[in-house]
Amino acid sequence: MKKLALAIACSALAPLAVLADNKPTLQDYARHAQFIDIKISPEGNYLAATSRGEDGNVRLTVLDIENRAPLSAAEGHGDQSINTFHWANNERLIMTLAREVGSLETPVATGEILAMHANGSRREILTGPRSRDGEYVFASVVDWLPDEPDSVLIYQQPFTQQEPFLDLYRMHVNSGRKRSEGRIPLRASREGGVQVITDQTGTPRVAMGIDPNDNSKRTMMLRDGNSWRVHSTVGETETGFTPLAFTADPNLLMGFSRTETDTTAIALYDLEAGEEEILAVHPNTDLMPIMSINKGRAHEVIGAAYEYGEFDAVFFGGLQDEAFAEAVINLMGAFPQQNVGVNSATYDNNKVIVTTSSANHPRMFYLFDRESNQLQELANSTPWIDPNTLPQTQSITYESRDGLTIHALLTLPRDQEAKDLPLILLPHGGPHGVRDSLMSMDRDAKVLAQHGYAVLQPNFRGSGGYGQAFEEAGYKRWGNEMIDDMTDGVLHLIDQDIADGDRVCTYGGSYGGYAALQSVVREQDLYKCAIGFVGVYDLDVMFEEGDIPERESGLRYLHRVLPEAGEARNAQSPAHNADKINVPVFLIHGAEDVRVPLIQSERLRDAMAEHGKEVEWMVKEREGHGFYNPENNVERWQHMLAFLDRHIGQAASE
Repeated sequence: MKKLALAIACSALAPLAVLADNKPTLQDYARHAQFIDIKISPEGNYLAATSRGEDGNVRLTVLDIENRAPLSAAEGHGDQSINTFHWANNERLIMTLAREVGSLETPVATGEILAMHANGSRREILTGPRSRDGEYVFASVVDWLPDEPDSVLIYQQPFTQQEPFLDLYRMHVNSGRKRSEGRIPLRASREGGVQVITDQTGTPRVAMGIDPNDNSKRTMMLRDGNSWRVHSTVGETETGFTPLAFTADPNLLMGFSRTETDTTAIALYDLEAGEEEILAVHPNTDLMPIMSINKGRAHEVIGAAYEYGEFDAVFFGGLQDEAFAEAVINLMGAFPQQNVGVNSATYDNNKVIVTTSSANHPRMFYLFDRESNQLQELANSTPWIDPNTLPQTQSITYESRDGLTIHALLTLPRDQEAKDLPLILLPHGGPHGVRDSLMSMDRDAKVLAQHGYAVLQPNFRGSGGYGQAFEEAGYKRWGNEMIDDMTDGVLHLIDQDIADGDRVCTYGGSYGGYAALQSVVREQDLYKCAIGFVGVYDLDVMFEEGDIPERESGLRYLHRVLPEAGEARNAQSPAHNADKINVPVFLIHGAEDVRVPLIQSERLRDAMAEHGKEVEWMVKEREGHGFYNPENNVERWQHMLAFLDRHIGQAASE
C-alpha cells in the first residue's frame, strides 16, 4: 500500500482541549463525545458538523471550508437535539430532531424534518405538527436524490395509527411541498420496521418488512411500475439474502448473505434472473461490504472488511472506480488496525471526509484531498483524551475445554509488566449477535486497566460475528457452556502468568451482569468478587417483565435461546442459586430500565438476604439500561474501583 503524505492541521471547528501529561480522569472517560458527525457540501464550499455543548445538547454548525469561519448554527429546543443531517444540495441542509432519553441509551427521533440554508437563512420545519401542513406524522428521509437537488424522497406514517402503512413522497426541500410516490403495502410494526431501498435514480424498488399475515416472517417486495409484489418471504430464524443497496446496475442488489454459507458473505442478487452470486466469504468470520461513492450515495461493492484476530480487508478487481478503491486502500494503510470510513464526499469525489477509530484510538475526522493526496485533521471526537496515554487493547485466542477456538480482547495496564496482575473478567451483553471488537473502544475496560487491572473480554460461544453455528451453540446454554468459555479464558491467562489466580473478579452489564453472577455460582473457588450492572438474574422474570415479552417476536426469541422452564432454567438463574454465591457482590441498576427492569436486581438481592448475605447496592432513579448521565458513570466507577480494590487490588494485598 502506498503511504499517504499527511498534512495534519487543526481546524477552526472548535478549540481543541489542551492535553495534560497525566492519564484521562474518570470524568474524561464519562464525557459524551464532543464531535459527532462532519459532512462536506456537494461542491466542497462548506463543512457542517454536529457537536455537543456543555449543556449536553447537540447542535449543528456550518463553516466556510476555506477559512473555517462559522456561517450559521442550528439547535433544537428544550430536550430536543439535532440528530442526523445531510446536504440536500450545495446550499441547503436537511436535519432531523431527536430527544435523548437516558432509559433507552440512544437518541429517539421525533419524526420532524428541518431545512436551513448554509448561511442560516430560510429555516423551515418541513414535516410534523409544527410544519406548514400541520400533519401529525412521523417522517424520515429515504433518499437524498442527488440528481434532483431541490427534492428528497421521504416516507411518512401517522402517529394516530398503531401499525400504519408507509406512504412515500417526493418533498421539496425549500417549501416542504410533497408529491405522492404511492404506498408500500407493509406496516410499521412493533415487531419491526420497514426498510426501503432505492436504485441509483432514486426510485424506490425494494421494501423489506414484517409479513402482514404472519409476524414471524419477513417479506421482500419489489416495485413494478406503481404497484408492489411479493418477491420472497422467510422465517425470522431462516438465513438468506438481505439487501443493502443497489449497485450502478439497476438489476443488481448488493447485500449480506447466508444462503450458502455459515458466516455472513457479501453477495450480489440479480433481480431479473433471480440468482445470487457470492462475491466474498471468510470461513470463520462475518464480512462487511466496502462501497464506493458516487454523488454521495453507495455505488459499487469494491471490497469486504473483516476482523479475525486483526482487522483486514480484501478488494476486488475489475472495478468501475479503481481510483476510489485505491484511495481507500491507501487510507487503510495510513491508519493500520483502525476502522477507516468515508463519511461524506463532494459530488466529484475529490474531497472526502474520513473517520478513523479503534479500541485504542478515539474517533477522528479528517479532510482528504484526493488530487493532492493530502490529509488534514479536522476534529477529535474526544479531544480531552490523548490516545498515547490509554491502556492498550489487543486480540488473543485460547481453546475452550471442548475444543472451540475463542477470540477475546485483553486490555492491560500501561507501563506495567504483564505478570501476575489482578484480573477482571468482563463479558459483553447481548449475548447473541454481539461481540467485542478491536474497532470500538470500551470505556469500562479502559477505566479498569488504567487503575491496574488486566481486563478479559471473551467472545464466548453464542457471540455474533463468527457464523451461525457458533452463535447457535450458545442457545439454551447461557449459564453453563457459555460460562465455561469465559472461565477457560481466565484460566488461560493464569497459566500464562499474566493474571494472579488469587486475584480475579468478574463484572459485566446486561447479559454480562448475568454472566458475572453465574460465573461465581459455577466457579466458587475462582473469583473473589462480582459486580452486576443492569443484569438479568432470574430467567423466568424475562418472560414477565420488560420490553422483550411485550412483542411476540421477543417471546419467540426467549423460548429459542433460554433453557426450558423448571429445573434447567432455575439451574441457570443466579437468583435461584444465591446459596452458592460466597463472594462479595455489588449490584448496580437504573430505576427506569425497560429492557431489564430493576426487579431483576431486587430478586437477587432478596434471595441473598434469605441466606444471610448482603450485597452492595446502587440504584439511580433517572437511568435506564446503561447509565447515560456522565456524573452517574463517574460515581459508578468510583464505587466499583473501591469495591475491587478492597477485594483484589492493592488494598487487598497490603
